[in-house]
Amino acid sequence: MSGPWSVRVRVRQAWEQGVPPAVAVGLSAVTVGYRGLLEVRERLYGWGVLRSRRLPCPVVSIGNLTLGGSGKTPAALLAVKTLQELGVLPGMVSRGYGRRSRGIQVVADGRGLRTDPQGAGDEPFLLACRLPGVPVVVGENRYEAGRYCLENFGVGALVLDDAFQHRTLEKDLEVVLVAGQSPWGNGHLFPRGPLREPVSALGRAHLVVVVGGDAEGRARVEEAVGRHNPKAPVVAADYQPLECWQVRDTTPRAPDALKGRRLLGFAGIARPGSFGRTVERLGVSLAGLVEFPDHHWYEPEDLAGLARQAGSAGAEGLVTTEKDYVRLSAAALDALPIWILSVRLELTRGHAQWRTAFEGVLRR
Repeated sequence: MSGPWSVRVRVRQAWEQGVPPAVAVGLSAVTVGYRGLLEVRERLYGWGVLRSRRLPCPVVSIGNLTLGGSGKTPAALLAVKTLQELGVLPGMVSRGYGRRSRGIQVVADGRGLRTDPQGAGDEPFLLACRLPGVPVVVGENRYEAGRYCLENFGVGALVLDDAFQHRTLEKDLEVVLVAGQSPWGNGHLFPRGPLREPVSALGRAHLVVVVGGDAEGRARVEEAVGRHNPKAPVVAADYQPLECWQVRDTTPRAPDALKGRRLLGFAGIARPGSFGRTVERLGVSLAGLVEFPDHHWYEPEDLAGLARQAGSAGAEGLVTTEKDYVRLSAAALDALPIWILSVRLELTRGHAQWRTAFEGVLRR
């Protein structure tokens, strides 16, 4: 793996596997400064110098404690569908990380898409595609974006994507996603580790969702929640394959269409390993998994390199995520088929606690 983006991949791997002592010393000094900024910010909110503003509708936040993903986008989809089941028209609001636009942008107005992936950001565009009839708005200021969505589309509730650290808008339900596999990385704050905030920030959560992992990982999360926020329910969820298709033939097929194929996987998401495990559980002979940085926009040379690796490994094609599919842009590959695997997040434990939390927000 080469190129400027490879450094970002290695940093993420170092966070999960440990930073060499010599590097850790330098990063620790910067981490102390970052921790200090977090403490000052918290005090300013506590003193009322900085304030969160309220909108006249229920606001649900989906977020996490670490840099990168832990299932926030699939969880946002689940949150929207839960509100719909409870009889509410929700609107979706996101910052639109990685987008090539500024200010408030309407990704979908409830009748159809109104911008492309570059203007929306990969995750909001994917949400808009998966949520027909739901307005999706992006903006750096969640309060202003939420107000725009409320005033222009008549929604009855808002779901915020990746907003646990965002404090300008007051939220009624803080849902925090935690990966069951290596939940805190190496356990250190940025930049020595992947934590955006100390684990004690779980004290602000109303509901914690453990995504994937094994019994040991879930027990670690439950212990941390019990220590910092014993009143917050902890539920469990995992990814379930939904459908698959090829870039050159977008007809949806059942996930087992991939069974028995030898494919080279690639992914530009926060935790590519989780995608690799999902693919292997479908019976795919995975010839390898090439990792790109989260939100990476693919160029033709990226896919040409993947084609060479697939040929060397005896793979008949490539397989990637639905989120990566959005970022393939015009970099189509004619030599090999590219399979797209779509997944959804399903609760495996705590269905009643999840629904009760949303019902409580609507009652308030």
